[in-house]
Amino acid sequence: CGRDAGAADPNASSDLEGEIRGAGATSQSDAQDAWMNAFMGANLRATVDYAGGGSGAGRTKLVEGAIDFAGTDTPMTTDEINKVGGVVELPLYVSPIAVAYNLPGLTGESHVNMTGEVLARVLSGAITRWNDPALAALNPGAALPDQRIIVVGRSDDSGTTKALTTYLATVAPEVWPHEPEETWPLRGGQSGDGTAGMIQTVSAATGTIGYADASKVPATLGTVAVGSNGAYVPVSADAAAAALDAATLGAEADETRLLYTPSHDADGAYPIVLVSYLAARLRYDDAEIAAVVKAYLRFAASTRGQDASVKATGCAPITRQMREKINAAIDKIAA
Repeated sequence: CGRDAGAADPNASSDLEGEIRGAGATSQSDAQDAWMNAFMGANLRATVDYAGGGSGAGRTKLVEGAIDFAGTDTPMTTDEINKVGGVVELPLYVSPIAVAYNLPGLTGESHVNMTGEVLARVLSGAITRWNDPALAALNPGAALPDQRIIVVGRSDDSGTTKALTTYLATVAPEVWPHEPEETWPLRGGQSGDGTAGMIQTVSAATGTIGYADASKVPATLGTVAVGSNGAYVPVSADAAAAALDAATLGAEADETRLLYTPSHDADGAYPIVLVSYLAARLRYDDAEIAAVVKAYLRFAASTRGQDASVKATGCAPITRQMREKINAAIDKIAA
């Protein structure tokens, strides 16, 4: 979702023709809609479809050859890559994950402050009431109610859950001993199926707290300002962009698998960020499909494509340096 001037969109072409299909992460659905509408508006003989269905389903369908590209909140496994015969994985949708709660009077610009450690204690059940001394100390003057905290987890496997649990395990390992994973590790509390189910469950009762893509959190819910590098940072696309600016490539990354780890402690950064990928084959049997896949991925990475997704979702922008690496990876796709 571009901040830099970048190059003009190079993909508008009356010569591009063909139909491609994608599926996978629902976190990307609104961004995919924005990309597809703009791309097909510029390429009238090209057709793109994105079916959603979840990250795991998208990766499986890509492996099986049922689709031409996949959206995934979690990088592909070595086994999946070997079955495909080589992939590109491009970080084209980056969104802050809001920790949302239902406390009337503490919405809008009024945020409950939490450090990473306190957030881990709340979500693990170690802190059970909203007026606990640990929360009161971080929120002087706030009218925190004497009310039970009801933690809501995702009932389905989710890249959003993995991004949150990665943050908790990184910043508060003594309080949060669970490994980062797509499955919410705690049982016995309330749950929601998918983002919509999470928001519905948190909205249904006061005292609840959960997590979701920030663009999906309604104004009726409040959001936590998370402690980062000595300051409490409310969730926003700009603050997530600061985390992305300081991101580093992970150990498994290479020139076609651009797997980034956002910074948890950069100045001004909101530290809980989901990096979601578009994955495609390195080799296609059909040259027409390969050409449309490459053009679509380039469009999604272009300033025009990123501007469309930030307008649609409020996602965080990719950097100029990321765009350059993404385009170099796309160049390697062939038939």
